[in-house]
Amino acid sequence: MNFYIVIPAHNEEAFISKTLQSLTEQTLLPKQIVVVNDHSTDNTQQIIDSFSKQFSFIDSIEIRSEEKHAPGSKIIHAFYKGLETLDTNYDVLCKFDSDLIFPSNYLEQLSKTFRENPRCGMAGGFCYIDKNGNWELENLTNKDHIRGALKAYRKECFEQIGGLKKAMGWDTVDELLAQYYQWSVNTLENLHVKHLKPTGLNYKKQAGLKQGEAFYRLRYGKTLTRIAALKLALKKKKWAYYFECMKGFAKSKKNKIPFLVNETEGSFIRALRWRGIKKKLF
Repeated sequence: MNFYIVIPAHNEEAFISKTLQSLTEQTLLPKQIVVVNDHSTDNTQQIIDSFSKQFSFIDSIEIRSEEKHAPGSKIIHAFYKGLETLDTNYDVLCKFDSDLIFPSNYLEQLSKTFRENPRCGMAGGFCYIDKNGNWELENLTNKDHIRGALKAYRKECFEQIGGLKKAMGWDTVDELLAQYYQWSVNTLENLHVKHLKPTGLNYKKQAGLKQGEAFYRLRYGKTLTRIAALKLALKKKKWAYYFECMKGFAKSKKNKIPFLVNETEGSFIRALRWRGIKKKLF
C-alpha cells in the first residue's frame, strides 16, 4: 500500500530528526513525506533539509501561520498546506506529529491491518512517554481511540468523512464520523510509539475551555458533556478542568458557535457514546 505522510512542525529541532530517522528505517517505506515547517525559528528546517538530501521521498514546505497557537486549528491548517503539495495516488494518508519515534514495522503493520480488513477506515498504535527512564502508556483516552499524534486514514474513509476539521476535537470527530459511515477504527496495542514531548504542554491555560467548546460542537448535549468532562478531570486529577469544560460548553452555546457535525450525525454520535457508557457500566 502507498503511504503518504504529512508532518506539521514548529520549532522541533530537538525531536524532528528522530521522527524522520524512524520513518526512513521502516520495513515498508512511505512513498511520500512532506514536513510542514510552520515558522520555526530554530534549526528545524536545516534538519529537514539534511534528510531531504538523503531521501527522495522526503520534502518540505515553509509556511507562516497567521492563526493563534490554539489547539486543533493551527496544526490542521498546517496539515492541509502539506496535503496541497501531494497528489492523490495514495492508499493511506497519515498525519503524524514531529516528536515521535516509530517502531521499524509500524507502517508494515498498518498496511497489514488495512489489507486484511477492507472496512478499516483508520488505524494506529499507542503513544508511550518516558517516565523516569521507563516508557509508559500515555493513557489520556480509551484504548479504542487513536491519538491525534499518529492518525492513519484509508483514502476512501478520509474523503467520506470530509477530511479533518480545523478545530479542537478534530481527532475525535474523525473517528465518530468514520463509524457513522460504517468504517471501523482499529487500534494496535502491539505498536508502541515513543512520544518525546508530553501532550498539551502549550494548551494548559485554555485546554478546558476549548474542550468544552469541542463537546458542544460535536452535539454531545449537556449531560454527555458533564460525563465526558468529569472523566477527563479525573484522569488529569484536576477538578478545575471539569468546571472549565462546562464553562466552555455554556459559552459556546450562548454564542451559537457553529457545529462540526449535522443533526443526523450528532444523533448518531450521542447514541454511540451512550452505548459505550452502558457497555462499561453493565
